[in-house]
Amino acid sequence: MNDVSDNHLLEKIEDGVAVLTMNRPESLNALSMSMMAGLRESVPRLAHDPKVRVIVLTGAGRGFCAGGDVKGMAARADATGPPPSLEERVHGLREGMEVSRWLHEMPKPTIAMVRGPAAGAGLSLALACDLRVASETARFTTAFAKVGFSGDYGGSYFLPKLVGAAKARELYFTADVFSAEEALKLGIANRVVADAQLEAETMALARRLAQGPAVAYGYMKRNLNATEAGASLEEVFDLEAWNMTRTGQTEDHKEAARAFVEKRQPTFQGR
Repeated sequence: MNDVSDNHLLEKIEDGVAVLTMNRPESLNALSMSMMAGLRESVPRLAHDPKVRVIVLTGAGRGFCAGGDVKGMAARADATGPPPSLEERVHGLREGMEVSRWLHEMPKPTIAMVRGPAAGAGLSLALACDLRVASETARFTTAFAKVGFSGDYGGSYFLPKLVGAAKARELYFTADVFSAEEALKLGIANRVVADAQLEAETMALARRLAQGPAVAYGYMKRNLNATEAGASLEEVFDLEAWNMTRTGQTEDHKEAARAFVEKRQPTFQGR
């Protein structure tokens, strides 16, 4: 396992699955400056790594991610010296938020493995992933209203698409905490499993996807993301026709066709 950014982010690659672990368990993995820098570096790099076919994002200890490091923010506000300008603050935050875009748009499945709290930007990061596997201990909240913030890391984009506009507004305005079972009912969590089985269940899913048709997964995400972005039916039809034809030329498709005729499981190579 590689340590990234002063051990605040751990990285492990095995069987085509890259696991990124936010590693500040004493603060429920609140996003430190070095952790955010590590995510900005690692997520795009893994997106382009041919050895990686699936990315799992998780947190160390008893929490997924408590969101922004409010204590760190307060300390920086009290620090001596000239504060950064408004433009510099906006640029820095906007640059960090690219992590959510990469998790959502990269041509590889991304999975959030959620134990304990997923709050604020932590919830946004989980929502940016394609799938969310939650333990029974998982707790979710937008949290921003409790600290006088409006929200970042894409939660305002992802949450309404999962739960609908009215429910998303309610969850943002109230900052209520909701359980894993409630997240499952709302369509936020894909699966809820026993806490002791969280890693095993998530990694089994990740390895299953890592053995799948990697090229086709990338084009599936293009189709689905276009729909989420508001593409018209005709535009989605055009995209599907192009991507279906493209994937029909892959070695993976040819292998799957042979396997179907031979009544066996295909072995996908990602090309």
